[in-house]
Order: sequence, then structure tokens, then C-alpha cells
Amino acid sequence: MRCLPKEREALLQFKAAILDPYGMLSSWSTPNCCQWEGIRCSNLTAHILGLHLPGHYYFEYQELSERYISGEIHESLMELRQLEYLNLSSNSFEGSHIPEFLASLTKLKYLDLSSCYFIGEIPIQFGSLSHLKYLNVAYNIWRLQYLDIRSNSLEGDVPSQLGNISQLQHLDLRYNSLQGNIPSQLGNLSQLQELYLGRCKDFRGCYATLKINEGGQWLSNLISLTHLSLEHITNFNTSPSYFRMIAKLPKLRELSLIECGLSNHFLHSFQPSNFNFSTSLSLDLSGNLLKGSTSNRFGLAMNSLQHLQLSFNMFKGKDLNSFMNICTLRSLYMYDNNMTEDLPSILRNFSNGCVRYSLQELQLSYNQITGSVPDLSIFSSLKSLYLSNNQLSGKIPQDTRWPSQLEHLSIGSNSLEDSVPMSFESTCHLESLDLSYNKLSEDLAVVFNHLSRCCRYSLRELYLRENKFNGALPDFSMFSKLEILDDLYLDRNKLNGTISEDLRFPTQLEELSLMSNSLKGVIKDSHFSNMSKLESLDLSDNSLVLKFSRNWAPSFQLGYIGLRSCKVGPLFPKWIQSQNKVSFLDISNNGISDTLPKWFWDKFELRYSININISYNNLQGMIPNLSLEIYFESFNLGSNQFEGPIPSFLRDSMYLDLSNNKFTDSFLFLCSGGVVGTLYQLDLSNNKLLGEIPNCWTHFKSLAYLNMSQNKFSGKIPTSMGSLLELQVLLLRNNNLAGEFSSSLRNCTKLVMLDMTENRLSGSIPDWIGSKFLELQFLSLGNNYFNGSLPLQICYLKSIHLLDLSLNNLSGQIPKCIKNFSSMTQVTSLRDYQGYLYLANTSHIRGNISYNLNAFLMWKGSEQMFKNNGLSLLKSIDLSSNQLSGEIPKEIENLFGLISLNLSRNHLTEKIPSNIGKLTSLEFLDLSRNQLAGSIPLSLAQIDRLTILDLSHNYLIGKIPTGTQLQSFDTSKYEGNVDLCGPPLKKLCIDKVLRQEPIANFHDKDNLIFNREFYTSMTIGFAMSFSRVFGSILIIRSWRHAYFKILSNLEYILYIMVAMKVFKWWQTR
Repeated sequence: MRCLPKEREALLQFKAAILDPYGMLSSWSTPNCCQWEGIRCSNLTAHILGLHLPGHYYFEYQELSERYISGEIHESLMELRQLEYLNLSSNSFEGSHIPEFLASLTKLKYLDLSSCYFIGEIPIQFGSLSHLKYLNVAYNIWRLQYLDIRSNSLEGDVPSQLGNISQLQHLDLRYNSLQGNIPSQLGNLSQLQELYLGRCKDFRGCYATLKINEGGQWLSNLISLTHLSLEHITNFNTSPSYFRMIAKLPKLRELSLIECGLSNHFLHSFQPSNFNFSTSLSLDLSGNLLKGSTSNRFGLAMNSLQHLQLSFNMFKGKDLNSFMNICTLRSLYMYDNNMTEDLPSILRNFSNGCVRYSLQELQLSYNQITGSVPDLSIFSSLKSLYLSNNQLSGKIPQDTRWPSQLEHLSIGSNSLEDSVPMSFESTCHLESLDLSYNKLSEDLAVVFNHLSRCCRYSLRELYLRENKFNGALPDFSMFSKLEILDDLYLDRNKLNGTISEDLRFPTQLEELSLMSNSLKGVIKDSHFSNMSKLESLDLSDNSLVLKFSRNWAPSFQLGYIGLRSCKVGPLFPKWIQSQNKVSFLDISNNGISDTLPKWFWDKFELRYSININISYNNLQGMIPNLSLEIYFESFNLGSNQFEGPIPSFLRDSMYLDLSNNKFTDSFLFLCSGGVVGTLYQLDLSNNKLLGEIPNCWTHFKSLAYLNMSQNKFSGKIPTSMGSLLELQVLLLRNNNLAGEFSSSLRNCTKLVMLDMTENRLSGSIPDWIGSKFLELQFLSLGNNYFNGSLPLQICYLKSIHLLDLSLNNLSGQIPKCIKNFSSMTQVTSLRDYQGYLYLANTSHIRGNISYNLNAFLMWKGSEQMFKNNGLSLLKSIDLSSNQLSGEIPKEIENLFGLISLNLSRNHLTEKIPSNIGKLTSLEFLDLSRNQLAGSIPLSLAQIDRLTILDLSHNYLIGKIPTGTQLQSFDTSKYEGNVDLCGPPLKKLCIDKVLRQEPIANFHDKDNLIFNREFYTSMTIGFAMSFSRVFGSILIIRSWRHAYFKILSNLEYILYIMVAMKVFKWWQTR
């Protein structure tokens, strides 16, 4: 088969640029390039797949003669689009850089450029070679000038041999797991200009640290150094000499000592004579332990300081005064410190020095600064001011004066109220304004009127999200004419009205968000005419109807499309086919009743970090098992009508939701083979999956969340589920699973939630459940066939929030060690609660990834679902409908945070714990249908949150304690307790001590209780009723209980009668 002419021509151009003294390319002249030396072609397509041209030199011990090519690697190789293999090793490209265009050969699997005398750096574009499995650039290092191997998984010591790369100018080893001493040999790198060391790749649980050795003398030898970053160097704070040596470096311009444990003695040791900074300096001391006022010598020593980064320390607002006399200071970053003073005071004191003339950027976000926004005009050079995420409040005065050069202003995430001041009319250089996440309320048209004056000529970014702005969308024409405004965010406000057909958005917009308002109307093609720069569009959660022409081809290319809860259907929107840069697509709840077109899948092939949500539509049909490589970061197909088997290509996702569909087979998806390294959340709940759960879980290395609830799975829990070592959530409720609790699950020690409710599981609850699941917060095993007693080890679950073992056959006593449920002893109020984030802490995925939780609980007579924050606030125990006996342990009184307690339908006896009223958080208490005796504890009336109470069908006696809550419950909640009395029951209570009536009453024969007629009637009644009643009592259990209650009451009456008779006899004796 002949090679393709275009590819043959590319090889000839490559040959023309090469010097070939040894004739390695001598065969490159015949018509068929597939027969040339070093060329491998496809037998099917004739495309060139491999180029193998390694040279070699004379090595005496190997007796190999020299044979190599040299010169330049010509860019014509880019035409070899199907090239999978490229080996140019051991040739001479001395003094050349590795060509960046090689990254365009996207099919490459093997690339060898070793021993070629390359200089410079490895092209960053190589990171896009997604198929590359082998890369060798070794033995080019002796002339290496740029080495950046940050953000890998390197471990161990920093190799001292790095000090031999004499021409090295840039070295970056950050974000690995290197540890030990920094080798002093790095001091040999006299040409080194930039050095970056320290900090772990993964901040969570990383204990690898670097240290400076041998007094750090080698630092003073780096005389060419301009940039030095030593992050998380644990012993830097042990000696001030380290910093003094650094301070003498003549060319140093940027110095970062982040998270080095520096405390205040470091700043107080500054001496002007110790420093030799001849150039402007940027100093980053963020993430240390610095606080309080620094020495005045700091300002004198830092006489050339221009940029100072002190974020993530412990400075107060008044500490800014320490820097007010650094007359060269241009930017000051104090993000996330301990400033609690009011803003006017902080800035008034800070402005007393010369810094007010030089400062251009001030970052005070993420503190606790109070007050309102003061007059800022005194900072005449200030261009950027960041005050977001503080506690600013009140109204921004209408006459507030802004710095004349102000370009960027961020005061979002505060509690500012009322209107936007008219003074923005004079901010003629303002480029970015962020007022988001406040309580500002005004007609949006008025706001735009203020901004349409002077700053309309400069404003590029406007963020007004999540306030209370109202009214209709204003006229954007003044911004359209100037072609300035790039980003417009108006989401989560109270905008209303109908979008008119003639409204036009600014044509130069790149990002537009109107999400979560009350806008109405029909959006057409014309609204987006001439908006060729638009990259992000979010119209979600409005009452908008999108009616685009069927063949509409927008002029823009969107990367972000948010249309949730808009009316888009019934057909799948075809215009999305033209959008080739989409990485985020949300068309959920769009009224689409259609099938997914094939182009939908093709569009995302070989794409990364794709987020798609097409849930809550009426999408139908089967998803074909396509041979595609699509890497979804998030893919939500839930709540549709998809059916058939789940295709295997969907496994290349991180988050995958296929719930609430009609899928019938999961075997292909779960058992196709190959490691699934990125899938951390999988939801297959509420489908029609049946049969045994496939035993194929060893492939899923990162799975942290698995929901297979509400299907028709049967059989035993597969043993391979025990290989899911990263699993934190396992939901299998409402299936037909049988057998005992799988012992393999004891390996899933990271479990936070386990729900197997409504299955056919049997046997005893394993005792290891408490010792292995130490992080478990939610355990639901209700409505199964578990038997035996509660294992004492269950008390090891110190983090448990919800324990549901109801509707089983458990017997024995409730263990007293439940007092060890530590999380239930803590009271968490909704007012103080800051929210809880559940993180998928898996070692196979970089970064923090969160997931949502939900759990079901019987509440107010029905099963209700609790989600995320509501769930983490919930603390509940449900042991109802079992065969538990014995008393309610008084230790339960220590679970102060308990909100729901259900022990109903058991055989519990004795009294209700007398101090149960200490459970002041309790809202739900059900002790019904037990054999509890004694009186209702008086303390129960102290629980003012109690909204559900059921004490019915026990043997409780006496008066119901007086309390607002207890008298408000329906009488049915007390029924079946014959001897209870008092409100809300109609039965009145009789004093236990009898009133003393006149003795004459006892002598009156008509009032005698024990007279002849009484004895006669009682004897006849007993004889007639005994045979009928006694048989029923033997057979019917409830009758037996009632009978014994009657006997108990009769015994009390007889006692009174006998006492009176004896008293009468004694008086007449």
C-alpha cells in the first residue's frame, strides 16, 4: 500500500531541514514512503503511524560506530496527524529547543527525545497529549536551563545532583511530597534566577516537609537569584540568620516565605543594616503566625518594598499602622486575618502616613471588619480595593467620595443595605464593580442610570448578584454603543417583568447571568444578534420560553450554558450542536420530550472536565454503548425515561447520576473491565435493575458514594463491595437483598452513611460494626429480619447522628453504653449552625470534592427525607417494632442533642427515666405500646420543643404533669393507660388521701358498701360470667392485659372497703 502524498511531502520537507552525514535517510527517495527506513504505515489507511530514527554515538565498550542526524526538526511533521510513535533519540539537535508543535500530534503514544542535546524547557503543551504513555527526554539535562516538575507525586529527598546542572536558571519542585534537608549543593547553581521549593501536593494529611541544612550558608551563593520561594520550610523560624543571608542577595526581587511558622520575633529582628535590596521587592509572608504591631525598623529596612502579602496571619486592623510609612508600598494584601474594628477607624489611622500617596492596591477581604464604607478619596493613588466577606453593614452614603484613580472595587458578601450611591457617577476609571451578596434594594434602572455616566466609558465587569434589586431589565443601549462591558451578573435578585422583543443585550458581552429572578417572556435569536464574543450564558430559574429558529447558528461559541427550568422543548435544542467549546451544559427541567441525538455524544469526545445536566425531562430510548472517550466531571441524566442496559463508556465520569429512569441492566457498565480511577459518585437508584448485584467492584478505586436504592436487586451483597476502600456512602434501601450482613464490608472503614432499610437481610448485627465504622454518622438497617441482641460494640459509634434499627426482630436490653454516642450529647442550634460539607476524601482524586446526603426518617406519621444541612442537624434513635425488653436506660438522659426518640412497639418495662426532661432538644418522642409503668416524669413538661408525643398503651398511672406541651396533645396519645388522669384526658384525678367525712355517715346502713345485697349480686354475676369471659381471656392477649388492669383496680377498691368495714367493727365493738 502506497503512503499518502501529503504525508510523503511532509517527510521530504523534514529531510530537507536535516543534516544526514551518515545516510540514515538515504532510502527516502522512492515513491512509496511506507517502504522508507524508519517508517511504519497502517495496513488499512496507509497513514504513517510510526517514525523510528534513533541515532547512536561511538562508545568504546559497546563498539558502536557513530550514526546520527542533526539540524532542525521541521514543523512539517505536524501533517502526520495519525502518528502514534516517534523516536528521534541519540541524535544531535544541539542548542535547539524541543519543538512545541509536537504537541499537535494528538495520537502520540510513544515519544523519545533522549540524548539529543536539547536546551530550554519541556513544552507545557505536552500536557495535552492525552494518549501519551511513554515520554523520554533524558540525557539532555547537562545544558538544562529550565526545570519545572511541580504538582507531581515525587517523594523522598531532593537529589543533591541537581547542583551539577550548572546552567540551570529556573527550578520549581513545589507541590510534591519531597522531604528531608534541602541539599547544600544547590548553592553551586550560580546562574539560578528562580528557585521554588516546598509545599505538599495534597495539603490534606500531608506530613512531608523540607528543612534548610548546614546553617543555610549555601543561600548566600545564589547571587543571580531574582525569585525565591520557600514554602512550608519547617525550620526556617529557628534562626534569623537564614533571612539575613537571603537579604544580602543583590538581585532578589521576589521573596516568598509562606507557612514557615514565622512569629513576631521574626519581624522585630529587622535591622536596616542587614538588608541590601537594591531593587524593588515583593515580600510574601502569608500563612504564618504573625500578629501585633511590627517594629518601626521594618519600614526602614523595607525601604524598597513595593508589594507586601500578609494574608492568613493574625493581624488586627490597628496593625496596619505599622506599614503606613513605607512610602514605596504599592500593594498590601491582608486577606483573612483577625480584623474586627470598624472600617472608618482602620483606614483613618492607616492614612496618616505617606503610604496614602503610594498605595495602589489594598486587600482586606475575609476579615470581620464592621461599620460602613467611609470616604476613600484620601488614598489618591488607590486603584484596587477589596473588602468582600466582612461584616460591613448599613447604608453606603450617597456622597461617598471614591479615589480618583479607582479601577476595581469589591465589597460583596457583606450586609450593606438600601441603594447604590449616586457618587458612582464620578468614578471615571472604574473597570470592575462587585456589590454581590448584600441587601441592596433599588430599581435596577436607577442603578444603571448612575453607572451610565462617567464610568460607562470604562466599566468592564459588573457583579450585582444576590441582592434585592427589582424592576425590569433596563436599557443597555449606552453600553452597546461603547463596546466596553464584558461581564454582567444580575442573578438571584428580584427582577421581574417581561423581556421585550426589541431588548438587546450589550453586543460585546462575554458573560451574562440572569439566573434566579422572576423574568418572563420569549427569548429569540434576535436578542443575541451580533453577540459574537459571548462565552457564558445563564438564564436558569426564570419563566422564560426559548424559541430559536430550528436552524439557528449563533455567532458565539459558548463554554457555559445554563438554562435550567426554562421552557426549551419539546425537541432537543439543535443549536447546541454548533457550540464546540461547551464545558458546562444545564438544560434540566426544560420540558424536552425527545431522544438524545447522536451528535450530542460526538460533540464531547476526547474532551475533559465536562459538566452536563439533562435531568428532569422526558428524554427516552436507549443510550448506545459507543466507543467514545468522554471524560465527564459531572453527568446528570436523572429523572428521565432512559431504558435498557447502562453503557460502559459512561464510567469515565467523576459524578454520574442515572437515578429515576428505567434502566434494566448494570452488568455491562459495572463489569466491562479496566480500572475506573475517577468515578467518585454513582447514583443508580429508582430504576428497574434486577437480579443479583454484579460482583465487579474491584475496578472502582475512587468510589466514595454509591446509591442503588429502590431497585429490584436480590440475593446477597457481593463480597467485592468490600474492596471499595474509599466508600463513604452506601445506600441499598428498598430492594430484595437477603442473607446476612456481608462481612466484607468491614473493610469499608471510611463509611459515613450506611442505609440497607427495607430488604430481607437476616442474622445478627455484627459486633465489628462499631469497631470498624468509627466515622459512621448515619446507620439505617430498619425493616429487615435482623435478630439477636444489640451488640455492645455499637456504642463505639461516637459520631452517630441517626440510628434506625426499627422493624426487625431484635431482642434483649438497650445497652447502657449508648451514653457514648458523643455526637448526640452535643446540642447544635440552627442559629449557630454553620453548615456541613461532606467531602469525598479519596486518595485517587486531586482536590476537595463534595457530595450531598439524604436520609429517610419516620416523622410526624410519615416517612420524610432529610437533606444535607437538615440531615447533619438531625440526631435520632429509632428502635421501634422489635422485641426489646427491660428498662429504658437512664443513661439516655445524657443524649442532650437528641431530636427524635422512638422506642415504641417493644416490651420495655419499668418506669420512664425520671430526668428525661433533660433532653430539651427533643421534638419527637414515641414510647407507645410497651409495658412501661409508674407515673409520667414531671421533667417531661420541661421540653418545650416537643411537637410529637405518644405514650399510649402502657401501664402509666397518675396525673399527667402540667405543662403547655403535654396538655396540647390529642387524648389518643395517652389512651390505653387506664390509670392516667388529668388534662387533656376527661378523667379527673382523685386525691390519694381520703377526705374525712362525719363518722355518722359510716353508721348509716343505706350507705354501707358491704351489705347483703352486694354479696348476693356479686356471687350470681361471677357464676354466670366466669365461663364466658375466662375463655376469651385465655385466647385474646389484649383482653388478658385489660383483665389484669381491672384486677389491679379492684384490689385497690377492695382494700378501701375492707378498711371501712374494719373501722366500723372497731367503733361498735
